[in-house]
This record gives sequence, C-alpha cells and structure tokens, in this order.
Amino acid sequence: MRVLIACEFSGVVRDAFAKLGHYAMSCDLLPTESPGNHYQGDVLDILEDGWDLMIAHPPCTHLAVSGARWFKDKQAEQADALKFVQTLLDAPIPKIALENPISIISSRIRKPDQIIQPWQFGHGETKATCLWLRGLKPLTPTNIVSGREARVHKLPPSEDRWKLRSKTFQGIADAMAQQWGNS
Repeated sequence: MRVLIACEFSGVVRDAFAKLGHYAMSCDLLPTESPGNHYQGDVLDILEDGWDLMIAHPPCTHLAVSGARWFKDKQAEQADALKFVQTLLDAPIPKIALENPISIISSRIRKPDQIIQPWQFGHGETKATCLWLRGLKPLTPTNIVSGREARVHKLPPSEDRWKLRSKTFQGIADAMAQQWGNS
C-alpha cells in the first residue's frame, strides 16, 4: 500500500507501516526525527498523489477541549483548524483515519468512530484518542495492561512538552500498521 502519515514528524507510525513492507511517507512542516521517507512541507501539496491510506494527526492546539478556557480568544484559529480537518477528511484517498484528542471536531464536524487508550495497546497510560475513520474498521486492542497513569498530562512545562505529548505510542502505531495495512 501507499500510506501517507499526515502531520507526523516523529516517524513512529510511518516506520510501523514501512516495517511491514508498505511504501509509507510521513509529512510535516517540521523535519522528521527518524530517518525515512518524509516530505517536509504542507500536506495539502501531496494529498492527491495516489495514496491508498492516510493517517492524519492534525495539530490539536486550537481543537482539544483541554484548552477550552481559551476558546473564546481563538475563534479564527479554530475555524482554520476545523477547515484543515475537514479538508483531510474529504481527501481523495479511499481509506482515512484522522486522530485527535477529545476535541471540538466531535461537535463541529462529527462524532469519532472510536476512542482508544494507550493501555489497550501495551502502554500503562491513559490518553483518550479519538479516531474518525473512512473505509477502515475500528482498531482492535492488542495488549490490555494495567498501571494506567496520565503521564503525558503530567509532563512539566518545557520547550518540547508539546512534542512529547503529540508522539504516537508504539503499540498504537503497530496496531494501525498490522490491522489497517492489510485491509
């Protein structure tokens, strides 16, 4: 399959698909943190390049309900973010998964098809992640574990906090590649 991982700088999801033999490319405005196929630029430039599957991770800065107290001050940014999400969901790609935390996407565009947690995929952590799906089945948990802690929410302030919080857990990336790479 030709797989586009939109808005991913870490390479975690891209590499999970590549390990299974798929042509996978990540795309982000930032350079990749892991060597591999990566387009540094606007994903809108390559949406129509013949992809079979896209997994999109649009920035949640203006969408996540964890920032609801600032919503009144960033309505223009929210409108732009929602337009970007809708563009990704409407892309001419047969199979699409868009992931984001609990956000206004649910009330402004549509409810997610699935909400997953890292602890369902081998990581003893909580971080509700919504999935909006087209042409894909919901993910089946692969390794339910205990010791559930909200580590990513408790990270201390730092320059890289947003990067650490946005990185996809390896178990989730592997499940996406194994389950959706064969769909």
